[in-house]
Amino acid sequence: MFTPAVTVHVNRDSSERLEAATATFETAESFTLLLEGHDSPTHVHCRLDDELARVASLPQSNYYVEADARTPVPIEVEAGGLEDPVQGYLEVSTGYGAESAAIAVTVEPGPDRVEVDESLSKPQRSPTVQSSEPAEPLFGDLGLPGDVGPAALAALALGAVVVALAVGLAVATIAGGTAAVAIFAVVAVAVVAAVGLRFRPSGSR
Repeated sequence: MFTPAVTVHVNRDSSERLEAATATFETAESFTLLLEGHDSPTHVHCRLDDELARVASLPQSNYYVEADARTPVPIEVEAGGLEDPVQGYLEVSTGYGAESAAIAVTVEPGPDRVEVDESLSKPQRSPTVQSSEPAEPLFGDLGLPGDVGPAALAALALGAVVVALAVGLAVATIAGGTAAVAIFAVVAVAVVAAVGLRFRPSGSR
């Protein structure tokens, strides 16, 4: 992730010299002050003026900058609650204040920080829906009472079989003559017997 930065050259071409690469800087987020060391090492003091310190902070004030080395100074900015820009100065000095450089910093209002509930990252389980409605009777759709017993069911089944066989017998008589009727009769007896055994009450032998 790219972090905005401003650069101040330290002791370039002469001792106890500070030179800011830019005079103004705008941001809506944290940024980095880069202290670019050159000819000789030195101690550098950094500070934020009162206006800029309202929305920004430094981890510390004093830094030792080595020659030909870069020293990064992170500056934390909190712009989420701002309604208007905040303008202030980032000041860098050396030699006990003998040399200094100032950068005008404008902090623009940034987006509000949104707190994310940790429970939202967990998979959600769908609650089990329990119906309070009583179960429909097995034969409710047929218009039969829910407490129809095996004997009544057997009677209904036999009645349906008899009607079907009667229709089949009539058709066999018309289409196939005596032999077809005889074969149909044997099959009919077998079907009726099977249906009777299927619906025989469990207590009978």
